[in-house]
Amino acid sequence: MNDLWSNKAPSAWRAALDRYEAVVEAQGVARLAELDAWYRQELPGLIAARAKPHVTHDELVRLTEWKMARGVWRARNLVLVRGNDEDLVIRTSTDALAAVPDPRAPIAILSKLAGVGPATASAAAAAYAPETYPFFDELVGAQVPGLGDVAFTPAYYARYAAEIRERALQLGADWTPSMVAHALWANSGGKAGAAPG
Repeated sequence: MNDLWSNKAPSAWRAALDRYEAVVEAQGVARLAELDAWYRQELPGLIAARAKPHVTHDELVRLTEWKMARGVWRARNLVLVRGNDEDLVIRTSTDALAAVPDPRAPIAILSKLAGVGPATASAAAAAYAPETYPFFDELVGAQVPGLGDVAFTPAYYARYAAEIRERALQLGADWTPSMVAHALWANSGGKAGAAPG
């Protein structure tokens, strides 16, 4: 893994982002490519098409499966996520996404659901508003100097997201925080112990 964070050249970041799908495939994880395509290409449109943007129970389960397929499979968390009431997921995610672009509120609101921590909450927020929220991944956080050891807490995510947003601004108008996070993940080569929530 090279030190992408220290490289300010947009071309280096674009090259890393362009490798994202190949790195997903290289993980050798069943269903990861399928889940990743759904997460990046279908879910954002599904959420945005609703009169009141939200995620459904099934979507929350699938994005949790996507998150775990990229890192560590935590069966207990998935059981907890599946145990959430459908109406509660819709109400909670509606409230959370209505709080966009607040840097903290959507993550805090979504994290009230069983089995949902800042990482899973960030996956939902990033699918809806990639221009504001990066997905919270430890492989990405480990590449950002000054953040310290990755901690799956709302406070750490707030610092992480602020750094990722700042880098997106530095790279130019066509970059979103979500794209920056994907480029850093691809740069890492994937695979690690992902977030516990």
